[in-house]
Amino acid sequence: MARLQPYRVDSLRGDEAGLLTGYYEPVIEASRIATDGFQVPLYQPPATLGKRKPWYTRQEIDTLEEAKASLKGREIAFLADPVAALNLQIQGSGRLLVTETSGERRMVRLAFAGSNDQPYRSVGRWLLDQGAIRDGSWPSIKSWIAQNPSRVNEMLWSNPRVVFFREQPLPEAEAAFGPKGAQGVPLTPGRSIAVDPLSIPYGTPVWLVSAGPQTSLQKLVIAQDTGSAITGAVRADYFTGWGAQAAELAGRLKQPLRVWVLWPR
Repeated sequence: MARLQPYRVDSLRGDEAGLLTGYYEPVIEASRIATDGFQVPLYQPPATLGKRKPWYTRQEIDTLEEAKASLKGREIAFLADPVAALNLQIQGSGRLLVTETSGERRMVRLAFAGSNDQPYRSVGRWLLDQGAIRDGSWPSIKSWIAQNPSRVNEMLWSNPRVVFFREQPLPEAEAAFGPKGAQGVPLTPGRSIAVDPLSIPYGTPVWLVSAGPQTSLQKLVIAQDTGSAITGAVRADYFTGWGAQAAELAGRLKQPLRVWVLWPR
């Protein structure tokens, strides 16, 4: 109170209310090599990524031989579920419990290393527009998938954006924190948010107020990350952590938001 002055953040249209969503770090079983149960690859950036902009779409990566050839040998690991792979790409990072070729199991972290520069399209929005679900939460999406397994590729291909990763070790000291955000520092569950850096600079202390069916928040957080879907001044993505509880909250969190930035007096 002695050193900082709060300023309410409004949109360019003068609205003080915006939107809060959540994101988390998935923890997923994986195999270092393709097996009968693990067929969905996660890739490092292809060598031709900078030579073709935008790069191939998600559907083209799955179907075109030239796209497949560009990614051959760039596989980091293989997942069992293509929807889990999509979710990992949406979150931008995650933890893999990898079974190595030796049979050893170890935890590693995948960090964002680039994208195909295609636009992000929400699969939840795609399903809503068809009247297939009533809300765009991950639980609703998963319920639709269970009832429509033959249409999963159609849903996946509605989002042309693909994210590429780099593998990082996960020592015990780093396992208590999230991945590094766009600011370059590890994210802290419940204290880090993703913002639009054109509106709120990285490192800014933010007083966040949001009340809804999932949680009620009145707390100090720090702007440390961003995302392709986080645009506008009164917009934030709340980092919930990792594991099942964090996934449940992040998957359902979509409620009104007000924010104040705290600047030195």
